Amino acid sequence: MFRTLATSALALTLALPAAALDLTNMTAEERANFREEIRAYLLDNPEIIMEAVGVLEAREQAAQAQADLSLVSDNAAELFDDGYSFVGGNPDGDITLVEFLDYRCGFCKRAHGEVAKMLESDGNIRLVVKEFPILGEQSLLASRFAVATKQVAGGDAYKGLTDALMTMSGDVTMRSLRRMASTFGLDADAIEARMDSDEVTMEIQRTRALAQRLQITGTPTFVLQDELLRGFLPYDEMMALVAEKRG
Repeated sequence: MFRTLATSALALTLALPAAALDLTNMTAEERANFREEIRAYLLDNPEIIMEAVGVLEAREQAAQAQADLSLVSDNAAELFDDGYSFVGGNPDGDITLVEFLDYRCGFCKRAHGEVAKMLESDGNIRLVVKEFPILGEQSLLASRFAVATKQVAGGDAYKGLTDALMTMSGDVTMRSLRRMASTFGLDADAIEARMDSDEVTMEIQRTRALAQRLQITGTPTFVLQDELLRGFLPYDEMMALVAEKRG
């Protein structure tokens, strides 16, 4: 708010005669009068405060967007082609969507259906999934099990399991994960044995390091081509952005 008042004061100052612009040489009485003029001006024109706030917010958003572009560009290889993250949708699609997710995140669960709808309706979107468990031990347990499934049984098994994890209700436990694996005909013993391996740990740690570099602190977070999208977006808004990226 101080910055907006300063902006308003500057606007008022520019409208005053040149002799009044030297604020450093004002007497105490002149300074008091000047401050009273600013106060009166703002009271008569309160809308200018909101105008200044709007300008400030627009500038901050533009600066954040530009910073995000640089972050994505600097980390493009790790984002789009790290050699270990699951790639779904159309692997040869003209648009790449990267998703940082946590299986215990309510908004991730909402986004899951929206992303699936995007892939089904478009057919030319490449999806990269980043395991980013940040909501406690159950999130980490689910993520380790999912990554271990991918390493042991492959991408199709991983896709089926992650779909089930995103629609799962109740606590995540080893018992519930093993039961889920058995419904897909997976070797739960082999997956469990893999969960605490260096390979699984490496994937999760590398994604956490990437998220830190990208200043990602919540889920879901998406990267659509060159743009960071922080938080849940509904299908229509996501598809509008896809169309925009295609030009």
